[in-house]
Amino acid sequence: MEIFDAFHLARLQFAFTVSFHIIFPAISIGMASFLAVLEWRWLLTGDVAYKDMFLFWSKIFAVGFGMGVVSGVVMAYEFGTNWSGFSRVAGNITGPLLTYEVLTAFFLEAGFLGVMLFGWQRVSPRAHFFATLMVAVGTLISTFWILASNSFMQTPQGFAIENGRIVPVDWMKVIFNPSFPFRLAHMTIAAFIVAGFIVAACGAWHLLQGRRDKPVKRSFSMALWILLFLTPIQIFVGDAHGLNTREYQPAKIAAIEGLWETEKGGTALNLVGLPDMSAEVTRYAIQIPHLGSLILTHSWDGEIRGLKEFPPEDRPYSPIVFWTFRVMAGLGMLMLLTALLGLLLRLRGRLYETRWYQGFVLCMGPSGIVALLAGWITTEVGRQPWTVYGVLRTADSVSPVSSQQVGVSLLIFVLVYFLVFGMGFYYMMKMMKRGPEEHVERRESRRHPVLRNRPLDALEGE
Repeated sequence: MEIFDAFHLARLQFAFTVSFHIIFPAISIGMASFLAVLEWRWLLTGDVAYKDMFLFWSKIFAVGFGMGVVSGVVMAYEFGTNWSGFSRVAGNITGPLLTYEVLTAFFLEAGFLGVMLFGWQRVSPRAHFFATLMVAVGTLISTFWILASNSFMQTPQGFAIENGRIVPVDWMKVIFNPSFPFRLAHMTIAAFIVAGFIVAACGAWHLLQGRRDKPVKRSFSMALWILLFLTPIQIFVGDAHGLNTREYQPAKIAAIEGLWETEKGGTALNLVGLPDMSAEVTRYAIQIPHLGSLILTHSWDGEIRGLKEFPPEDRPYSPIVFWTFRVMAGLGMLMLLTALLGLLLRLRGRLYETRWYQGFVLCMGPSGIVALLAGWITTEVGRQPWTVYGVLRTADSVSPVSSQQVGVSLLIFVLVYFLVFGMGFYYMMKMMKRGPEEHVERRESRRHPVLRNRPLDALEGE
């Protein structure tokens, strides 16, 4: 079967590894900034509850950061083993961008991470806060360079083709390509939302268990404020991103909408349906007239190009991106509902006593991760059949390897990833089940005068 050839197996392997990897940087990016806010509030108010929250969530951050580093290294090797064609043609662009990420971001994070986790008794409070800020800034710089590289693959500019290779002509255009600002904002906010729902779900769990101490209530409250602020902004940024995608990647938009014909005088929106690539039709579609034009062009009669205007070999696989986009958008609406309900209950003074709402927030805990993965799949599958959009095809990027080689390594990855990262997830969940403790500093200082803040300390006594 074609699906089991080296090309498709290599795509499946990279999709599998990047899907695991992207979860952990998203947690790290959002959690690092949350930690900076907590420590800033502790220094400003002297309220020890903020420090208790910091000590607890820094353990979650440490585990996520470690797993993100490990899973990211694997993908770097895959560029050489499975995608040597891409590395050979586009390496003059992607190589320096990823190097900048290591030099400016990873070294910054790694350099200050130890101080942030273990430096409470070794440096002054202000020096410790500076280290926390540097870790948070490092995660954002890392996001900048990774998104610059990925955005170049989506909307390349500032380059020339010499001897069959992509070479930079204008680095400012390479980095600040047309889709980069939208992707950077969309991904960064998504990471904050991922962390926000994790913190809110943890708080909801402990509220349901009857806890009403400051660290629990404040974690729950702060996370909901973050979500109330960021969710509407994310919807606005997503809309702007869609307009940009329609301009520079019109085939992706047509595939996302399951749109085959270019409709004159206004485009309907397919709410649901089953795109059929061979028959070139979206079956069982439920449509709302003109809504597609209103959303994607901001006009009543705006025109959106259908997939039939593109050669069959240049069309993204609509059945996947059609539904992953709707999963992302649907969860986005539920996130907004979650935040608005929280505001309503807060105004009524019922935020910490409404059990059905706390159960709802608990169920929404994984929604940020699911929406992130759905959006990432939409972005990457929608770029196909190109590795570098309009320049380098994915079929020309794969290494000359056999299906057996790729298949065996994929099987090993699946087994190892589920074992290693499954244990990591289990560990994080176990820590969150225990939750933050009040005045943990005074108790632990008697037991561990030096080695506090180790992730394993969170499970001591269980």
